Amino acid sequence: MYWLLSASPPPDGPQPPRSLEDAQDSASEAAGWIQDNWTDWLASGVRIVFICVVAVVLRYLIRRAITQLITRMNRRAEIVDSGNALRGLLVSGERRRQRSAAIGSILRSVASFMILGTAALTVLSGLGINPAPLLASAGVAGVALGFGARNLVMDVLAGMFMLLEDQYGVGDRIDAGEASGVVMEIGLRVTQLRGDGGEIWYIRNGEIKRIGNLSQGWAMATLDVRVRAEEDLEEVRATVLAAGEGMSKESPWDEVLWEPVEVLGLDEVTLDSMVLRVSVKTMPEKSLGVERELRWRVKQALDARGIRIVDEQALALEAARAPVPLEK
Repeated sequence: MYWLLSASPPPDGPQPPRSLEDAQDSASEAAGWIQDNWTDWLASGVRIVFICVVAVVLRYLIRRAITQLITRMNRRAEIVDSGNALRGLLVSGERRRQRSAAIGSILRSVASFMILGTAALTVLSGLGINPAPLLASAGVAGVALGFGARNLVMDVLAGMFMLLEDQYGVGDRIDAGEASGVVMEIGLRVTQLRGDGGEIWYIRNGEIKRIGNLSQGWAMATLDVRVRAEEDLEEVRATVLAAGEGMSKESPWDEVLWEPVEVLGLDEVTLDSMVLRVSVKTMPEKSLGVERELRWRVKQALDARGIRIVDEQALALEAARAPVPLEK
């Protein structure tokens, strides 16, 4: 208990140097330890700086290469589309721009993650830290996060595949099952559609089970021409084809109609009327306008030939009003 009453520290505690020689010896030992290890510290610092510089430069070069590659692909596609009017009508610049931007963003993010992650693991190894436990902990955390945010992961993966496969793009009219409309924006998680009534639908990419793209390829415009049963079929057919040929030679229908108007044949025959099925291949999303214009022209051409178009409801009403013969 004596050391508690005295001003000196306990016997087993750190002892101050009792003389100048001891202090010199301690300083010499510290200086020698620093002199023996400073080269290792300098080498490790230079190695870490070199790794960081290489990672930053490599990341910049790869991201720039990806951007230039996507820009070159877009420029080449624009040149091809300018030489092919039909294809140029199908591919919009906004659709190509957004799809390229999304794909480029994904590629740049993946490249940055791989380069910076590899550099971080190399720096940890250079500092003498074993990265294996960190990787194991990150793997466990990733599995837990994957279970907790599996819907988010599913939406992002579905959005990536939709963009890479070019299932639809901005400006396309699609049918996504529960909602349909024109695509306004495509994200990695959500797709925005503008409905026919002006409403905006936000659809999670992971919930889309099927997609019907109404803007790719071509569309068919079909209409039925109902005339009286006593009309001459050859004359009706020739009149309809003449109306379609005249329509295909006028602007803007000469670009909308991709094939000549075709009379498929008789679709229905009754005692009072017969129905001819008419069809033509058109540009996507233009079939409704083509049907209206073709119906207008066919009606005018038939009236000029004296061929009357019959209304099915009018025939039924006329039959109902006809007197019933009395039985003898």
